[in-house]
Amino acid sequence: MYNQTAFGGMLQDIVELTSIVLRPEPLDEEIERRCKQAWEQAPCPECGETAIQSGDGSPRVWCTNCRYVFSYTRNTPFEGRTLSPGEIVIAFVLYADTLLSIHQITQLFEAVYDTVHSTIREVEAAFQRGFYLVWERIQHAIDGPTQIDETGHKCSGYKGQTPPRDGLSRGGSGEGGRSRWEGAPGDTMTLIGACRDVLRVIRAEPGAQPEELKPALDEVEILSGKLDEVWHDGWRGYAPLVYKNEQTVVHSEEFVTDDGVHINQVECLWSLVNPWLQKFRGLSKPGLEQSVRTYGFVRTLNLAGAPLHGLLDCFVVNVFR
Repeated sequence: MYNQTAFGGMLQDIVELTSIVLRPEPLDEEIERRCKQAWEQAPCPECGETAIQSGDGSPRVWCTNCRYVFSYTRNTPFEGRTLSPGEIVIAFVLYADTLLSIHQITQLFEAVYDTVHSTIREVEAAFQRGFYLVWERIQHAIDGPTQIDETGHKCSGYKGQTPPRDGLSRGGSGEGGRSRWEGAPGDTMTLIGACRDVLRVIRAEPGAQPEELKPALDEVEILSGKLDEVWHDGWRGYAPLVYKNEQTVVHSEEFVTDDGVHINQVECLWSLVNPWLQKFRGLSKPGLEQSVRTYGFVRTLNLAGAPLHGLLDCFVVNVFR
């Protein structure tokens, strides 16, 4: 029986015809150069002195103080991977900046799905760790109001976790397939989007209470400075969030007030992130939390005009861990 691919069958055929050939070598060279430059400014993992040197044509770097030798990939998300650094960055960009699923991305590489999936997820965590430090370097002056909005999203239970789902015991129909499980109380997450200038912060929180909404605004404040003005849609959950100047726009009456108050940036963000999330065909709670956070940060790099080099720097700053 022919096993037909639900999505990406044509892409697989094109790859097999070698009409699409990935060339990660230029990225490999750029990543190596940036990592070595970072290590030359970082303390030695062995003695703690800032005395590391590197040379062309070798993946090794060494400390001139204690003579400790190690690879430039140490402490980076590229260390100990099956894929090359360039391949990892290509896979991550296709994951974070396109509508291709991880299954479709895997077809571009000579690796199994689990390898690509685990690599992307672990590299994603490193990207989020590095974003804060890189954002401090590349951001321009951010000012103006912060728009905030929320929307619900249902998770897919135990996907990617143990124990596996049991359709009958959890209220499903018992039929095979992902759709048999309808969810249970607490499995609906609230996505909170906060936009200030080019900054985009998205968080996934359980429920929709004021205490779950505030972390998104706190994160915007950390990344862009004190919030003097917050715009929202007047939902009662925002009432306890007291800021110097709060403006509301009630969508049942208007989309932009006479004073120009609106939340169009967040509404636009939802129109972009929702199709992007659909490619996963369901995410667990931890998966949703990590994914939407990544999407917001990648969108921020794009809007700030620092897409690829900003992304690489988020990976490279991990050498200072």
